Amino acid sequence: MKKKLIIIISIIIAIIAILIGLDFYGLTPVSKSSEVKLFTITSGTGKMDIINNLKKEGLIKSKISSYIYVIFNSDLNLQAGNYEISPNMSVKEILKKINDGKIKEEKNQNTFSITFVEGRRFPYYAGKIGEATGKTKEEVITELSDKEYLKELINKYWFLTDAILDEKVYYPLEGYLFPSTYEFYKNSSVKDIVKVMLDTFGNKLKTYEEIINSSKYNVHEILTLASIVELEGAGSDDRAGVAGVFYNRLRDNWSLGSDATTYYAAKVEFSERDLYIKEINEVNAYNTRPQAMAGKLPIGPICCPSIASLIATINPEEHDYYYFVADKYKKTYFTKTGSEHDNKVNELKASGLWYTYNK
Repeated sequence: MKKKLIIIISIIIAIIAILIGLDFYGLTPVSKSSEVKLFTITSGTGKMDIINNLKKEGLIKSKISSYIYVIFNSDLNLQAGNYEISPNMSVKEILKKINDGKIKEEKNQNTFSITFVEGRRFPYYAGKIGEATGKTKEEVITELSDKEYLKELINKYWFLTDAILDEKVYYPLEGYLFPSTYEFYKNSSVKDIVKVMLDTFGNKLKTYEEIINSSKYNVHEILTLASIVELEGAGSDDRAGVAGVFYNRLRDNWSLGSDATTYYAAKVEFSERDLYIKEINEVNAYNTRPQAMAGKLPIGPICCPSIASLIATINPEEHDYYYFVADKYKKTYFTKTGSEHDNKVNELKASGLWYTYNK
């Protein structure tokens, strides 16, 4: 018995010694470089995810050692924000800075901010990125459509798949650039900016990764539907209910009948003009009005959706409605048949509750 106890104690001591050795090496700086990197932590990001992201950015040597450090320092309060971190900082120094919340609050003359609005199409995003990097919108679109670059991104991000490589897709990264306000260094390249936006999207989506992976629909399809919910449900107070309508139509092999997809297919903005009959009826991988698209989603997202639309699509309301309409106060009415829907529309118009879109 005494011999077994000695063996167990010896093993424990050996493990501790290994961990201490591992800890000492893994917590030291990655290099002597003093190059400053902007490291962003979005609200709600967990400690383990922060460690993973630090490793991806090449700012720490070992995830395991850093995990151990965090476990033994459970009082660490890692705060969201933008941090200037260098590879010559140890894990202890990095985490202390994040714990103390030493974010870049002051306006740095070497940085700039960009606000990307949700519900906009990729060309709008490309234009904003182009303005910041001295390139034209067309040059940005071309750079972000390069197949080799896209394959690198697919290998890096779990939520990007070969679906974005389909030749019928207008803009491969449509829908994947998370809409928010960002701060970048003035020498940031197009790909630097996109990396931060994709990282942010991944952090936002990670909470729902398990639900998405167990869903009937893959992440590209869910994002596609979320983009439709964003545009069709923008004037609604119940996006989860709107998502439920579209799921019901898909399930029963109906056409989604989304005007937003028809405008996108024709590459026409809502505010630009009305669509021609030919455009409305044209069979296109994006247009969900023709019968040929019954029970089908568009080939890809039609805008960059908000987190609200993503959550509504991931967790839709279950009901037996197939139509919806919102009044001018965003109150949404759901109906089961086309005649019920038409009656509700006429009722809203008669009572002065109909929303008029001003072009």
